[in-house]
Amino acid sequence: MCRFCWILVAVLLTATGTLIGKFILLGETRPAADGRTAIILEPAERDFVLAEMRVFLGSVQGILASANGDDMQTVVAAARKSGMSAQGQVPDALVGKLPLSFKTLGLDTHRRFDQLALDAGQLGDKDHTLEQLAELMNNCIACHEQYRLETGQ
Repeated sequence: MCRFCWILVAVLLTATGTLIGKFILLGETRPAADGRTAIILEPAERDFVLAEMRVFLGSVQGILASANGDDMQTVVAAARKSGMSAQGQVPDALVGKLPLSFKTLGLDTHRRFDQLALDAGQLGDKDHTLEQLAELMNNCIACHEQYRLETGQ
């Protein structure tokens, strides 16, 4: 009986490890023809991710325009649009399809927008804000260099 229990434990651990690897680490991906990793999504899921990226881009434009005009309160508002509280409710099915490194980049980007908003409000230093934005944009570049969004199988 004890031998059966050990076999059952081993099977369950293997299955759990496989599920963790698939849904947390790897997601729904395949190699893309251009050398990047294709994330395979349903059309609505792809639209959701692209909409979030457009919000990021709008925040970047708002930060640049406002910093250029020395309007640090508008910088704060623009940055907060892409902070952690603005990320919205990501559907569980979508979360399972995104590889861990994609999720990590996304969360770090939201956190960087929050930090930029905090610093812009407290320091009011346009040069510091622009340095933070330049660093934040490295996340966008890394993500677009590494991933592409595709639909269907």
